[in-house]
Amino acid sequence: MNKMEDELTELTFTVSVRVSRPSAQVYEAVADPEQLSRYFTTGGARGRLEPGNDVTWDFHDFPGAFPVRVLEADPPRRIVIEWAGEATTNDQGTTTTTFEFEPLDDDTRTLVTITESSWRPTVDGAKNAFDNCEGWTSMLSALKAWIEHGVNLREGFYK
Repeated sequence: MNKMEDELTELTFTVSVRVSRPSAQVYEAVADPEQLSRYFTTGGARGRLEPGNDVTWDFHDFPGAFPVRVLEADPPRRIVIEWAGEATTNDQGTTTTTFEFEPLDDDTRTLVTITESSWRPTVDGAKNAFDNCEGWTSMLSALKAWIEHGVNLREGFYK
């Protein structure tokens, strides 16, 4: 291996959960702003996760509406978004987040995988990537609890 191959140029993470519901139902729980607002965006979500839509996510525990740009939506398999981040590798100051929904066990269960990328390999980049990794992990836990049991885990989770 040469030195160029050993250099870290970007931080990326992936988190996953298995949800005991069909992939179309799990996809809708993420894409539909009404459903997303019940377990994740505590201040509400506006706009369906489809390219061209005006989408914002608001969180009571992290005030301010966050604009979300939908790059790709392929129901019920994949959603790709871009949203603001600090210490990112691109000129826009955004990260790219990919949601993948893989049917399991004759589509009675779904493997949900979230990958976020574009963090600088610096102390600030690592801190922001770890913070978002925690956030997406809690989102997946909240999604599972909500869609399987009707329980909102996010309420009071951070504050």
